[in-house]
Amino acid sequence: MLLRLLIAVICALVLSDGFAQEKSQPTVDELVAKNIEAKGGASALRELGTLRLTGKLLVQEGQIQLAFLQVKKRPDEVRTEASLQGMTQIEACDGKEGWKVSPFFGRRDPERMSADDVKALLEDAEMDGPLADWQAKGNTVEYLGTEDVDGTPAHKLKVTRKNGDVSFVYLDPEHFLEIRVVTQRTRHGAYEEVETDLGDYEKAGGVFVPTSIEVGGKGAPDKQRIIIDKVEANVPLDDTIFHFPGQIGLPQPQR
Repeated sequence: MLLRLLIAVICALVLSDGFAQEKSQPTVDELVAKNIEAKGGASALRELGTLRLTGKLLVQEGQIQLAFLQVKKRPDEVRTEASLQGMTQIEACDGKEGWKVSPFFGRRDPERMSADDVKALLEDAEMDGPLADWQAKGNTVEYLGTEDVDGTPAHKLKVTRKNGDVSFVYLDPEHFLEIRVVTQRTRHGAYEEVETDLGDYEKAGGVFVPTSIEVGGKGAPDKQRIIIDKVEANVPLDDTIFHFPGQIGLPQPQR
C-alpha cells in the first residue's frame, strides 16, 4: 500500500512539473506581440512609410570596404547600392519587377532579375520583419522552442511564407528582437540556406532597426558585414528609383 502511494505521489509530481513546463511555453501570438512591441509598437510600424540606411559593406573578411545605401518604401519597394572606386552595384525591386546593375562584373546596363531573385528582394523589402501581420501575408508561423544562438537561448519560430520560402526567426529571450534569421529557399534550381545575424538596434521614426547585419551561407566563414552609420525614417522617396530605368548607354565617342 505504501509503495503504491509513493508511486502515485511521484507520478503526480512528474505530471505537475510537465504541465507547468507546458504551461510556461509561450505561444506564437505572445511572441509575435512581444516582437512588435519591442520594435516600437504596431502604430509606429504602420506609420513607418520609408526607410533610408547609409553605411558601409565589408567583404572578404573586412579587407574590402564599399559605401552602402539601402532605401525601402511601403508596401514592397527596395533599392540597395554598394559603391567602390566610382562604380555602383544596384539591386532594386518595385514590388513586382526586379533589376540590377553589376559593374564589378563588367555589366553596366540594367538587367531584369529572375523570379527567384525577386522573391529574395521582396523579403528584404519588409520593414517590419516576417512576423508582423503574418496571417495577412498568407504565411504560417510555428514555435519550435528555444535554440542556442552564440550562447543565447533564443526563441525559434518557423515562418513558412506564401511563396514557399522558409525562414527560421530567432528572438532574443530578453528583448524579443530578431538576432538571427535563417532562410531556406530554392534559387535557380539549387537549394540555398542564407543566415543573417542582426544586432545593434537603433531607434528611428519610433521603430528599432538593426544597424549591424552579417549575411552569408549558413556556417560560411566569409559573410558580408553591413554596418549602418545613419538611419532615416519617413524620408521622401521618388518611386522612379525603384523602377527599371531602361538601357543606360555608355557615352558614344564624338565624331
